[in-house]
Amino acid sequence: MRILKRLCYTLLALLALIVLTPLAVIQFGSAGMATTSKVVLNMVLGYGGEAPDASDIQQQLDVAEGFGVSLYASDLGKIRFLHSTDAGDLLVSRPRSGDIVLLERDRNGDGLPDAQRVLLSGLTRPHGLDIAAGWLYIAESNGVGKIAFDSAQGQTNGSYQRIVDDLDDKGNHWTKTLRAGDDGWLYLSGGSSCNVCEEEDPTRATIMRFRMDGSEFGVYATGLRNSVGLDWAPWNNALYATDNGRDLLGDNFPPCELNRIEKGGFYGWPYVNASTPDPDFGGKNAAATAKNIPPSHEFRAHNAPLGLRFLRHSTVGGFERTALVALHGSWNRSEPDGYKVVSLHWQDDGTIVEQDFLSGFLQGDRLIGRPVDIAEANDGSLYISDDYSGSIYRVVAGKTAVSSRRLELPQQPQGSSKSDPMLGAYSPEQRDHLRRRGEQLFNDYNCSGCHRGAALSGLVERYELNELASFFSAPTPPMPAFPLSAEDREALAVYLLLRPNTD
Repeated sequence: MRILKRLCYTLLALLALIVLTPLAVIQFGSAGMATTSKVVLNMVLGYGGEAPDASDIQQQLDVAEGFGVSLYASDLGKIRFLHSTDAGDLLVSRPRSGDIVLLERDRNGDGLPDAQRVLLSGLTRPHGLDIAAGWLYIAESNGVGKIAFDSAQGQTNGSYQRIVDDLDDKGNHWTKTLRAGDDGWLYLSGGSSCNVCEEEDPTRATIMRFRMDGSEFGVYATGLRNSVGLDWAPWNNALYATDNGRDLLGDNFPPCELNRIEKGGFYGWPYVNASTPDPDFGGKNAAATAKNIPPSHEFRAHNAPLGLRFLRHSTVGGFERTALVALHGSWNRSEPDGYKVVSLHWQDDGTIVEQDFLSGFLQGDRLIGRPVDIAEANDGSLYISDDYSGSIYRVVAGKTAVSSRRLELPQQPQGSSKSDPMLGAYSPEQRDHLRRRGEQLFNDYNCSGCHRGAALSGLVERYELNELASFFSAPTPPMPAFPLSAEDREALAVYLLLRPNTD
């Protein structure tokens, strides 16, 4: 009963946050509340901002001494994780579009990719990706697949093969991150289904491990609420992972974490936050609490550390034993925090010093980006993805002139009532029945309590019917996952895509 009550309080708090934010901005002009509103819309519905121009980058972004930053690509939509191939091409995952995009390397030296193309489509919310032994491995929300990949040509060969199936992707934290280790194993992170709970599925809130063909699958480490970034320290091959702390315990607790991952290790969740017992679950499992491994480094609460990348090719002094971490930024602090890339520097005594590396994405109430992942090319170039504006930034050693032009990269075609073949396939009677059923669901779940005004406008330009219906089965937090059947999700999607914006 206590858990149910806290869940209800959690949902009410989230609803209040979203509903009251516009009013707070109008009445008080709060920069923090304005930014929170933008971030919640970005998380739940995919809304973002315009890509920054050269002036924005020069005036707002601040990069570490010895480096220069430029806008490498834009208008890419809800991009997430990156991988730089040996040839210098950049692979980009787009969970909402269900595809992997390839940005061709900059052969002509103008600071922009030479072209863009969809490398693989029809995937189930792809997120993490890596290349090993001539294979491109992709972590979908419910499994892992591979396809032969020629890095020199930037081309796939043969068919896509699933090697791991039936992973749970319901509820929150459905993204999976995958990395190939030098030990011949693939490592896969899977987040929790909730803010805080005792999971029934043993693969949730863990890091898993299996062979390159999917065999010998097992859980490698547990107690990891949402470990999104994975990488190995090149000087000792230790595996590290970022981890997002739970919500709704105040502005400054609990910290987010960087953990050194050991086989069989337990990292606290849901019973311990860093080194402090959880106020709800701390007394429920004394044996697990006693096994808790404290973090190697603590980030500020709600900074949401995502991508993690140890530098292997940097020529800038002071970055020899360094990792970069993308801080996606808070959605639930009274004063927004994060929204930058930080560098972690390992000291001789084993301590870690955190410094800003690329900052300035948030200044006052002006938000231009939310960093997600970092990729390092063999030439030392760094690429940073931003899922707020759909942009990728390039950071290189030395001062780099910001490109004076922008490559026009076409977005994935989006559905509309005129072009979506599924909407057009319904008879008038079927369309009307689904629209009326969807409207009933919309009202039954009081969707208008959160999504007001322009919050539902433009859906038809960003979603196809199948994509929107699929989103309802595992919505992005803080939107709750309602108990909708496949028919309910279809009806709700039809209603929203046909619904005029009358709010």
